[in-house]
Amino acid sequence: MDRRDFLKTASLGAASLVFSGCTADRKPLAPPLGGAGLVSKKPGSRPNVLWIVVEDMSPHWSCYGEATISTPNIDRLAREGVLFKQAFVTSPVCSPSRSAMITGMYQTTIGAHHHRSSYPGSEIYLPKHIKLLPEYFKQHGYYTVNGGPKTTVYHKNLHRKDRKLGKSDYNFIWDPAIYDSNDWRNRPAGQPFFAQIQLRGGKYRGAKVPNPVDPAMVKLPPYYPDHPVLREDWARYLNSVIYLDIQVGKILKRLEDEGIADNTAVFLWTDHGISHARGKQFLYDEGIHVPLIIRCPGLTKPGTVREDLVSHIDIAATSLYAAGIPIPEHMQGKPLFGSGDNARDYIIAARDRCDETLECIRCVRTKRYKYIRNFYPNRPHLQPNRYKDNKLIIKTMRKLFAEGKLNPVQARIFACPRPIEELYDLQNDPYEINNLADSPEHQYTLRRLRTALVEWMHETKDLGLVPEPELEVLAKKYDSRYAILRHKENSDIIDGILKVIELGEQGKASVGELIKAMRDERASVRWWAARKLGGRGRDARAAVPALTDALKDNSAGVRVECARALCKMDREEIALPVLLRELKNDNQVVRHYAALALEDIGEKSRPLLGFLRAARNDSYEYVKRLASRLVSILEDKEHGHS
Repeated sequence: MDRRDFLKTASLGAASLVFSGCTADRKPLAPPLGGAGLVSKKPGSRPNVLWIVVEDMSPHWSCYGEATISTPNIDRLAREGVLFKQAFVTSPVCSPSRSAMITGMYQTTIGAHHHRSSYPGSEIYLPKHIKLLPEYFKQHGYYTVNGGPKTTVYHKNLHRKDRKLGKSDYNFIWDPAIYDSNDWRNRPAGQPFFAQIQLRGGKYRGAKVPNPVDPAMVKLPPYYPDHPVLREDWARYLNSVIYLDIQVGKILKRLEDEGIADNTAVFLWTDHGISHARGKQFLYDEGIHVPLIIRCPGLTKPGTVREDLVSHIDIAATSLYAAGIPIPEHMQGKPLFGSGDNARDYIIAARDRCDETLECIRCVRTKRYKYIRNFYPNRPHLQPNRYKDNKLIIKTMRKLFAEGKLNPVQARIFACPRPIEELYDLQNDPYEINNLADSPEHQYTLRRLRTALVEWMHETKDLGLVPEPELEVLAKKYDSRYAILRHKENSDIIDGILKVIELGEQGKASVGELIKAMRDERASVRWWAARKLGGRGRDARAAVPALTDALKDNSAGVRVECARALCKMDREEIALPVLLRELKNDNQVVRHYAALALEDIGEKSRPLLGFLRAARNDSYEYVKRLASRLVSILEDKEHGHS
């Protein structure tokens, strides 16, 4: 089977797809009432809209079938509203997920796909016509609120902490003035409100609750080892679910005590799945499948259970719909109620850079199948990442892996290389264990889902394959990341990159074609050509002259990637000076990529050890993390430690 025939498969075209519901250019303006889970709305009413947004939690609520614990308050909300069994986030990590949530758009479309990527010096701005959801509510007379645990909020001009608002974590510069307050009690009498309450959810592993879960009662998924550390962590996670239920009960009681429960639409969901090895940051269902309950008195029918596929960007459109506010044409989310044909036959989710760790994964999920495309297959899923590696559960799994105590399924997350494509039959394999990408019986499904992904990447203008240094350059040229792929001269970038990636996944015969791609006028294509040549190592030595010439490329990102490739071909003497120069680049993203390259070449970076020690004090956090980790590894080897 030719699994790499990505572009040829895409040429099947939309007519060959049996899926629908992911087109980018909808025009959903206030659809009529009706549809599943709806009752007639009272004319002229202006409901309050309340979002309860929970961190790091999968559908481990008793109304979703969790039997170890009970969640009576959440269950009551489900009985009084609509429970969605097939809801998914567009990203399994908080800041991209929340950026999508608050705009009703894919984070990959607006350029907010890299985790916490908007910093002073590397600011991300949205185009003026794309507004955050609270702005639409304010324009229509609503009082806007964001409450809950505090977080850093950067003012669009001053880059400083501003106001005591709840968590935002948006990957772009925004104005805190879109929120009036952190509590709706501050609003003028009679004014409707749009409010977000942020709750710690699964992050609060230290929650103290009545009758805490006994670790002995925990049932772990089969892809995790049955180990006391993992049992204890999972039990503490379930305690956080119990604590969440208590918090939800208090919020619902407050609505009742204030006499506004009957005129408040309540949305309860989580920003992504449980923070665990295969959960948060990854596209298995443990990371992207989330609970969603909506109760809107006078609009939703109590006790409704829906099995249709839902994306969390649909919540923004549905909130506007509930308030009778027109839905902007650019918004990619769909209202979940109404008589319009808004059903999704599949959902798409994306994982990109998380902190210092470079990554690009995409998935297409239908009710039965999950297709995953790994664009950096030469790195394991659990590649180094300080956030994850500091967790005791990950330390334990790494130790067990090193000792050979994980079975093949449990060890797979450390495998390198990993599969380029993964395909799972969720009906028969809900834990996503048996990869069917090479199964002859499933080739039609594989091609169909692969095509759906390529079509989606084009339709939504997916920016995930554009290297971050080049993304910054193009964003400045076109005023926003969103605008890049909408300009005619860039319309073929995705195809150009995919073609190079496909070449890089073929045999030695493609080296010549990759060398030709090094002369492409598009820097993003040259970057990928260099990366794929570097992945061939010594087998691509014919590319040394082209890579050497490109060390003077006008793109800093390309220079870094060519230097990395040359190190893989034992040409450190000409490559390391370039990586050192870029490690001192004024642009922090370029420094980050130079540090990534040095980490990737490992021992070959030793001549720069002194400079790496200095880089531990870099002003950019992710350069500091990479330099610190690499220095520690090199020094351990220097002192004879394994």
